[in-house]
Amino acid sequence: MTIVAKMKKTTDDMNGWDAQLFRTLAAERGTPLFVYSRAMLEERAKKLLSFHMPCEFTPRYAMKANNHPEVIRLFHELGLHFDASSSYEAFDLLDAGVPGEKISLSSQQPAHRLKELLARGVQYVATSLHQLQLFLETNGRPNTVGLRVNPGLGAGHNNRLTTGGANSSFGLWNAYVPQALALAAAQNVAIDRLHVHIGSGADPNMWGKMMSTALDIVENMPDVVSVDMGGGYKIHRFGDEQEADMAVIAGAFAQQRNDFAAKTGREISLEIEPGNWLVGHAGVLLAEIVDVVDTGKDGHAFLRLNTGMNDIARPGMYGAQHRLEVLNDATESAEYIVVGHNCETGDIFTPAPGDPEGLASRTLKRANIGDVMAIYDVGAYCRSMSHKGYNSFPNAAEIII
Repeated sequence: MTIVAKMKKTTDDMNGWDAQLFRTLAAERGTPLFVYSRAMLEERAKKLLSFHMPCEFTPRYAMKANNHPEVIRLFHELGLHFDASSSYEAFDLLDAGVPGEKISLSSQQPAHRLKELLARGVQYVATSLHQLQLFLETNGRPNTVGLRVNPGLGAGHNNRLTTGGANSSFGLWNAYVPQALALAAAQNVAIDRLHVHIGSGADPNMWGKMMSTALDIVENMPDVVSVDMGGGYKIHRFGDEQEADMAVIAGAFAQQRNDFAAKTGREISLEIEPGNWLVGHAGVLLAEIVDVVDTGKDGHAFLRLNTGMNDIARPGMYGAQHRLEVLNDATESAEYIVVGHNCETGDIFTPAPGDPEGLASRTLKRANIGDVMAIYDVGAYCRSMSHKGYNSFPNAAEIII
């Protein structure tokens, strides 16, 4: 089954935003400036919540994608649940008024103040035998717990975005599930939730295979009543990239879940944790071109911005692509490499696709120092994942309109 929808984006698709609005915002608020669209955030959340599933279905927002307090507040008001990737995120959600029962905590580092989090209702997911043992030793803990399992397969935009398979430390290796079940049973604890995740930016056609693998694991976990399929649902940002069709993916999950119920007599509920898919398109970063330099007739022309990896690290880390637009009235175009302002060769906005070591020029409007550039689809894993404080540059401002 093909579970991909291609999506081409233009400025006109940006929820009514246009170059003049961006230039006005840059003039009034200064740059660099993250601009988020409340309408686009609402549209994605409502679409996710509208899916008709044949079982209990819990869509969670992966907070690590964008932890802006207004984003959290909006999604909470709309009815989304939340995924926290650290105990610090879980406490931030609690402080924002999100009930613990709506928070699932699955973290690489053992949770600090775990007893307090459990007492406040946070749903805990152990990701290793050590974390499970710490949970079992916690006074006042509940008698149920979740378990994140590495299913043995992974898929990501590149190796740095793959969180499953033998090369990934994420989750308990699937062969050790019997040990986890025995540890829990010895303390009269039921492992009632299974969490799996194969990577971010994964090939959308891998989701069906992952669901099948997860249900194979569930067959040997008799107390599991809920399967969390994680996140990583790809969005289109540039060129011929594909965007996962969440409605089709959810439908594929539901069909396999129904087949499992018919086969085993067990009714399993489903959870998913999109982050990028919910907020990625809803953000634009406005920056000023502060210098134009070149390396001679056989070299490159460079546009240097007043932002960089201290605000957006994805291009330099992953070779990630973002659509760029020079906001001026020029009618001519030119080839440019676009770079950031940090003293770091890897501070680049136009790497070769999927290759942070390579350069790829972009055809853009002919630019001048002082022009504003828009960097699109920066709502997820940009501000929240930036190299904050590098070169002591201040954080970019953020507004929601």
